[in-house]
Amino acid sequence: MTELTHLDDGGRARMVDVGGKPVTAREAVAEGFVTVSPRALEAARRGDAPKGSVLDTARIAGTLAAKACSSLIPLCHPLPLDQVEIAASFEDRGIHLRARVRCRARTGAEMEALTAVSVAALTVYDMLKALDRGMEITDVRLLEKRGGKSGAWSRDADA
Repeated sequence: MTELTHLDDGGRARMVDVGGKPVTAREAVAEGFVTVSPRALEAARRGDAPKGSVLDTARIAGTLAAKACSSLIPLCHPLPLDQVEIAASFEDRGIHLRARVRCRARTGAEMEALTAVSVAALTVYDMLKALDRGMEITDVRLLEKRGGKSGAWSRDADA
């Protein structure tokens, strides 16, 4: 059985010691989708949603979330992020979100990318909830990661 790195000898959760690992370039990409009613989607497209610019606010929220990840997820290490890029686009049934996080660190940026896209999606919900309380946040997932001992991984390669 593989040793679980986030458990101590007594089986209690712990933060992993990454002090001996080399600092390397790391990158992670995650995505998510918010299914939105046609009425709310049209308001967001026109730019007259009740709370303002939906995509701009979601991008800012996602960036802030990536920077705050270690404050939100108990066993995450704080990372010196070099770049957080949030893409938000309208699609036929809703809004697609994609987060790319880059850093030079001893541990990966997957949680930062997933947190960024999740909070961006929650922000879309908040921005449009006056028009559509039935929105659904779906398909939040890691698409790819690079760097570190485990190297590169891509959802496409696993398919």
